Amino acid sequence: MNNKHTLSTVSPEAQQHSDALKELIKKQIQSEGGTISFAKYMHACLYAPGYGYYSAGSHKIGEQGDFTTAPEISSFFGYSIANHIIDVFAQKTQKHILEFGAGSGQLAIDIMTYLEKSHELPEFYYILEISADLRQRQQQYIRQLLPEHIDRFVWLDELPEQFEGVILANEVCDAMPVNLIKIKDHQLYERHVCLNNNYFAWRDMPVTDDELMQQGTRIQTLISTDIYETEIHLASQQWLRTVAQSLKKGAFFIIDYGYSFNTFYNDERKQGTLCCYYRHQLNDDPFYLPGLQDITAHTEFTTLADVAFERGLDVAGFHEQSDFLMAGGITDIAAAFHTDTPSADWLQQSAGLKQLLMPNQMGQQFKVLSLTKNLELLARLSINDRRYQL
Repeated sequence: MNNKHTLSTVSPEAQQHSDALKELIKKQIQSEGGTISFAKYMHACLYAPGYGYYSAGSHKIGEQGDFTTAPEISSFFGYSIANHIIDVFAQKTQKHILEFGAGSGQLAIDIMTYLEKSHELPEFYYILEISADLRQRQQQYIRQLLPEHIDRFVWLDELPEQFEGVILANEVCDAMPVNLIKIKDHQLYERHVCLNNNYFAWRDMPVTDDELMQQGTRIQTLISTDIYETEIHLASQQWLRTVAQSLKKGAFFIIDYGYSFNTFYNDERKQGTLCCYYRHQLNDDPFYLPGLQDITAHTEFTTLADVAFERGLDVAGFHEQSDFLMAGGITDIAAAFHTDTPSADWLQQSAGLKQLLMPNQMGQQFKVLSLTKNLELLARLSINDRRYQL
């Protein structure tokens, strides 16, 4: 890992915040016998109450943050997803939407705006947001832009035991902790975090978790390089099991950057996909500025699809984002916008549209896993069914 950085200057207050989280993690390492799994380290960096990246009150999304998401780029993203939601509502489900981790609230606003124009407003739009800071920002933003519909929004602390309608997870899986494995000299190890002279350091340990061993052994059969490091997504798999148990009827759209199993795990990707973002700059050191930088990994969709199928969901589609948005009518939406909009605004929206659809940008890098329960095949996905290989 590269420990030398030329990133943005860190304020004394921010450095103090990061140092406080470091001390908490060091105590956790000491209390657990000298090491913790990387998954536990990543969880603390992102979600430690009051100190984790998603738990503390700093701007994360947009130009002033560390990364930009599709809803911030163009409202066309949310509008086209709304068309897929209308398809689900047409199958006599309850008109409920549940969004995991709603970010700034922009996606919810765009979806509700389009559904209102289409006379398909949901009864409730639920948001499950674990960050108190983001929840407050979402409430303020939605109240500001959609005051007439604020009573339809409900913020949740946990997933309902039973849910019917549409569930959305846009860039949620990539923010979940991952377990790291290392294959060296034909042996399988789990990467842990320890202390070396009071600094965080790596320590490779024997794999003790049965599920991690099973998945790691499967990966090992595909690899021929001497040293190979990668991620296994136990947390997102368990999350999907919980959601599958909750969903009684409806659809679940998982949107994220990532790959199918065979594309994810091969010799060419021998250092995995784990990366970190601070002020829109990329680095590869998860030990740098804990609590201030985002730590993320690509999503592996094939195992998620397998988990969903095992838990009674149907895999309605696995598409590149561009194809999913095209099926949602994004080009028709853009054309109508172009007709009614001043040229300056259209130029901005056109640039956003290209970023969402172009193969070398989000159009190909992002995928959409569409899961359903007790539904017929979704009309738009069946009409434009250019599936990506799972």
